[in-house]
Amino acid sequence: MKKIIIDCDPGIDDSLAIMLALNSPEVEVVGITIVAGNSPVEMGFENAKKVLSFLGRLDVPVYAGASKPRVREYVNALDTHGEDGLGESFLPDVEGQDIPEKSAVQFMREVLMEGDVSVVALGPLTNLAKLIDECPDAFLSIERLVSMGGNFRSHGNCSPVAEYNYWEDPDSAKHVFDFLYKNNREIEMVGLDVTRKIVLTPEILEDMKNANEVVGDFVEKITDFYFKFHWEWEHIRGCVINDPLAVAQFINPEILKGIQAFTEVETGGISMGQTVVDSMGFYKKSSNAKIFTEVNVEAFWELFLTRILNVSSEEYGKLFSKYF
Repeated sequence: MKKIIIDCDPGIDDSLAIMLALNSPEVEVVGITIVAGNSPVEMGFENAKKVLSFLGRLDVPVYAGASKPRVREYVNALDTHGEDGLGESFLPDVEGQDIPEKSAVQFMREVLMEGDVSVVALGPLTNLAKLIDECPDAFLSIERLVSMGGNFRSHGNCSPVAEYNYWEDPDSAKHVFDFLYKNNREIEMVGLDVTRKIVLTPEILEDMKNANEVVGDFVEKITDFYFKFHWEWEHIRGCVINDPLAVAQFINPEILKGIQAFTEVETGGISMGQTVVDSMGFYKKSSNAKIFTEVNVEAFWELFLTRILNVSSEEYGKLFSKYF
């Protein structure tokens, strides 16, 4: 069992990723840290608690982190995730769950310095950039750093060239990538090249409800808004669920394949947030990133659905193998 911190901005797909992690015996979620991104940090904290309450896992601690990007103005993604950040499901608040005085970065610092803890980052990298500023040794103690963010050959989702998490706080993303390069470390970048191939369709959702009515209904409540958004803006019949793929990659590194390359994040102009991947080695610099370009779609869905629905591989095959 590997210990992980989930750093996120819940968010619909963040919530699905939390569900996967907490239903996977390979990982122990030692804490969830919240960063401003899809939703403001206070809303993200509440949303994480709502998901934990549904899962019966309020024992998992949640800490609030950065409320705005490192340099630029904060721009939420509630147009994508709904007024409440959870697809306008308006789930009831969890009583007696106040934001702790200890910050997300303080929590990260304490836990990471104990060793053998990884981070799966599902939002902007603001908390991690702050960790570098306050305690670089704690950052360098991260066993594996998996980030849902960026894009290589795929087009962006909030500009022609940029993915939202890195576009939201490009200065923090650049700070993290630059620090990794200087210290001969790598980030595992689960970007739009691979996440765009993970589409939850109405048919899959219907069979999820057939397999586990309680979980299926919950997923339907939080994704309905997401379905409508994807149809309106990308003409996708279904919704792309980005963040669970990062958790799946942490659990099973065979799900994704790609390249190692020096990568830099652009911080301004029309290409703000773009991840510039030197796949051809023009800069003659050592790699600071694993850039994933291929995904085993069937392997992802079997892992994701068997875990969150609590069904066997045989039951999964009967219901879902027809889709992949």
